[in-house]
Amino acid sequence: MVREEAENGRDDMLIDGDEPEQMKLDYALPDGFNADYLKVYYGKVFPYVDMSKWLSYGNDGKHPGCDHSYLGRREFSFTLDNDIYVRFQSFNTASELEKAIKEKCPFKIDIGPVYSVDPSKRHAYSQGGDNIFTPVEKELVFDVDISDYDDVRYCCSGADVCLNCWPLMTIAIKVIDTSLRDDFGFSHVLWVYSGRRGVHCWVCDGKARRLTNEQRAAIVDYFRVYKGNENSTKKVSLVGPALHPFLVRSYTEVLKDYFENRLLSSQNLFLNEERFEKILEMIPDESVTSELRGKWLSNKQSDVARWDQLKRLLQSSKQKGQGLRRCIEEIVFSFTYPRLDTEVSKHMNHLLKAPFCVHPKTGRVCVPINPKNCDEFDPSAVPTLSQLLRELNSGSFRGEGDNEWDGTSLGDCVRYFRESFLQPLLKSCKEEIEASYNAKVQQSRNSISW
Repeated sequence: MVREEAENGRDDMLIDGDEPEQMKLDYALPDGFNADYLKVYYGKVFPYVDMSKWLSYGNDGKHPGCDHSYLGRREFSFTLDNDIYVRFQSFNTASELEKAIKEKCPFKIDIGPVYSVDPSKRHAYSQGGDNIFTPVEKELVFDVDISDYDDVRYCCSGADVCLNCWPLMTIAIKVIDTSLRDDFGFSHVLWVYSGRRGVHCWVCDGKARRLTNEQRAAIVDYFRVYKGNENSTKKVSLVGPALHPFLVRSYTEVLKDYFENRLLSSQNLFLNEERFEKILEMIPDESVTSELRGKWLSNKQSDVARWDQLKRLLQSSKQKGQGLRRCIEEIVFSFTYPRLDTEVSKHMNHLLKAPFCVHPKTGRVCVPINPKNCDEFDPSAVPTLSQLLRELNSGSFRGEGDNEWDGTSLGDCVRYFRESFLQPLLKSCKEEIEASYNAKVQQSRNSISW
């Protein structure tokens, strides 16, 4: 995380994003990020209408219950060339937002909370002595980075990612998305590829946007299982006589299958002594670890065979301790369970990269991911900035009307965003606005009758 400079003075609020050195551009890359190409992208492809409708949450309509100041109280942050950060921007209309993006051509756009007052005029309100400039709404967000799994993946490290380790992100999507919907009752959940090394989640239900920081922290704690650090031998401890139903579901429906059928072989977790010792250290019984170590050092076996040996020994009748049998689950959780950047989720004032941005290091667009089909998502196949412009120049794609994105390989991504996420969300928002307005009208009538 990096601290951001506000446009006027300094305001220490956290912004999600890459480290400063990751923002340095390599213009020599033919298929990478090009600032000139970005102008064309913002001019022809970026889906302004859909983004504005999303962030207005139905308040851009003509219904008397609409709050027409809503969009204008939302903070936007632009990262410009040379790492110049422009904070606390606000736009009253979709056309104002579009005009500003086209003029400033930001390398990155971050979305912040909706404040009690226009964030661009915050200093005028502060002079009165009352601290009325405060965040009042923000989507519940989650950030998962592949670099946080470096101790359990051997194919890549840091920001690098491949199809062998990307399933760790798929696991995170499946586990968290199911819980948000089934355990918390949220309906409008948007998953977005970060453009390089991870995924972002935006929970957009009205009740999610109005959560306090304390409530957000409680939800994060609900998901918190990975509690170790780089110096911990045992990073996951599943305590109690029985697992929480959420953990049981995650283990049986997602974690166990991915661990045994994907990650064991793709990551070669038992390939050599250094790797299998990391797993043996999670077993608190020296006799068991000694027996397994002896077998693995004397015989060359596959990762699957060694895992089966470990399970049989821990589950055998002579090993009846609950702690030892629980070790199997703890090992699986240690290697597969989602690792969240908890600070991103806890605080309403945290900014997060906007969907459909172009990542300045990879040139890839931050596209939505359908959680129902996340198994099929391939980060290496995500449209790049230069690819989109080649498609526009070739004329091989034809969009309808002003929707030039519809004439590129980004078309399916925008259609998913619009049809599967945005339309159901706006329908719910309009119903909520209508219900709230009718309740106020009825309350007013009741007060008059008294």
